[in-house]
Amino acid sequence: MSVTVGIIGASGYTGAELLRLAAAHPQFDVRYVTAETQAGRSVGELYPSLLGAYPELRTQTFDVGAAAGLDVVFLGLPHEASLAVVPRLVGRVGCVVDLSGAFRLRDATNYPLWYGFDHDQPELLAEAVYGLPELHRQELPGARLIATPGCYVTAATLALAPLVRAGFVGADGVIVDAASGVTGAGRSATATTHFCTIDENLSAYGLDGHRHSCEMEQEIGTQVLFTPHLAPMNRGILATCYARPSGVATSTDVLLATLGEAYAGEPFVMVSERSPSTKATLASNAVHLTARFDTRTGHIVVISALDNLSKGASGGAVQAANVALGLEETAGLSTVGVMP
Repeated sequence: MSVTVGIIGASGYTGAELLRLAAAHPQFDVRYVTAETQAGRSVGELYPSLLGAYPELRTQTFDVGAAAGLDVVFLGLPHEASLAVVPRLVGRVGCVVDLSGAFRLRDATNYPLWYGFDHDQPELLAEAVYGLPELHRQELPGARLIATPGCYVTAATLALAPLVRAGFVGADGVIVDAASGVTGAGRSATATTHFCTIDENLSAYGLDGHRHSCEMEQEIGTQVLFTPHLAPMNRGILATCYARPSGVATSTDVLLATLGEAYAGEPFVMVSERSPSTKATLASNAVHLTARFDTRTGHIVVISALDNLSKGASGGAVQAANVALGLEETAGLSTVGVMP
């Protein structure tokens, strides 16, 4: 079974990662690739690492007619651009997988505060399936529109949601302290992402409330104080999550067992006593988790690591698309990181 694929907005890092993953997918056949600012250039020219997989493929400008009839179309566009494009594609392609935040939040009234625009597609927002298979797998088969989670949100949600659902974590007091590689800021350089700024530097940002806070609260089910950090590495996320116990008796062994049971049979989530590291997940779709109960302070600590471009974005999008299209969920994706 061949699955025809389009990638809209392929010149950015998530687009390049989608192309890399699609090249390894046994059923994906990339037919249509757009890059508005780079239209006409070959994929191999934009990303020489992809030359062997796409020796002839060239980027185009976006045209709905050219995308019509494709089995799946991935969108690597800015949030408001996706909001405008999605209504033109849904119903004309088999499945739209949006990597922006345009359809992640269930409540449209949250968009002006967290994204700075009014959401004008309430019906599609209601239809969109949140693309985290570990929590929403049953909703994905046959989905016409998938909202791929934010990278930080994937790390924090997979770490905390099972413990919240099991009753170990209270409804407030959750802190997510997470660091991401610079690719999370996108391909276009800014004053804060130039080499001279990033190298040998670690900085916090989003101190007045990062937009992923709302998405985390939606998916985890608790109030969350979230502080992101920019780390001097290309890709990866390490999230250290702190929570007050709800009053239910717990221990490190109980927390690890709860996470292990929640993710038993999940192909991409590994629970271990070992402290996770970003390098262990590099270029894979894996999430590494551990947990501790700190008896001295009475706090729960959960740590997760993943690749922000793979499981945190493009890999998670492919995983969700596989489920939606009735394909093998692991197709085109690896649990094995690149080392060294």
